[in-house]
Amino acid sequence: MTDAAGLPADPIDSLLAVLDLAGSDARTTEDIFVGTSQPMPLGRVYGGQVLAQSIVAAQRTVTPGRIAHSMHGYFLRPGDASQPITFSVDRIHDGRSFSTRRTQAFQNGVPIFSMISSFEDDAPGLEHQTPMPDVPGPEGVPDDIEQLATLHPLSQRLLTDRPVEMRHVSSPVYAQVDGERVPHQAVWMRTRRRLPDDPAIHRAALVYLSDMSIQESILRAHGISWATPGLKVASLDHAMWWHRDGRVDEWMLYVQESPSARGGRGLAQGRIYSHDGVFIASVAQEVMVRVPEDG
Repeated sequence: MTDAAGLPADPIDSLLAVLDLAGSDARTTEDIFVGTSQPMPLGRVYGGQVLAQSIVAAQRTVTPGRIAHSMHGYFLRPGDASQPITFSVDRIHDGRSFSTRRTQAFQNGVPIFSMISSFEDDAPGLEHQTPMPDVPGPEGVPDDIEQLATLHPLSQRLLTDRPVEMRHVSSPVYAQVDGERVPHQAVWMRTRRRLPDDPAIHRAALVYLSDMSIQESILRAHGISWATPGLKVASLDHAMWWHRDGRVDEWMLYVQESPSARGGRGLAQGRIYSHDGVFIASVAQEVMVRVPEDG
């Protein structure tokens, strides 16, 4: 069964379909790829999807065995979810241990996203990590879907159709902000069912979900919910560092905080841990936030 865009109706099958780009591979010199988009209620491409597809495109041009360890990207224009996206990869550098790639995503001949990413050969070395904070486990935290009754039907569909299950440790900020106004939160996440065992798929899926909820540390600090009339939020850029492999189909804790907001822009930072406390990845994103003035 497929949806109007020809993608599988099942959210996980749809995720895997958009990550399966058409185009060349590492044996060719024509590094052009094409991807489809998951249908979105408001017609705009989900940013995490473009991030994940850009990493998949860059990975296709890298020597097998080299894995993504960092990416830095800028969202340039809103994407149209009804149209395909073309990804062009430039092979900037291939060294003895690292490879660098530039990926640009295009629609209608203009770029909507631009990214630099780096890949490396896995090797032993120094190792330490910031420990995972002590928070309630996912088993004792309600599923976010239980909190959706008061939302607009379009917002409900956006959340129920996604391939990721989310559980806010305190409470979500969809319709209202409960509790203290603080610039931090923690969210348990995992895909709704098991993914293939390929580590590259899990790294790409991790990028996909890293764009979910990280903006909320900014909103929570000011008591602003997603349902605030006239609220405008847009991701400006996104950076991510993979520290260790992890399975996205098992519970992960996304610890988020916002150290600063000013001039309509807020900075959000995140750390992603496996259920057993392994530090998987770090994330940073600057966000445009526009709130209507009172009156």
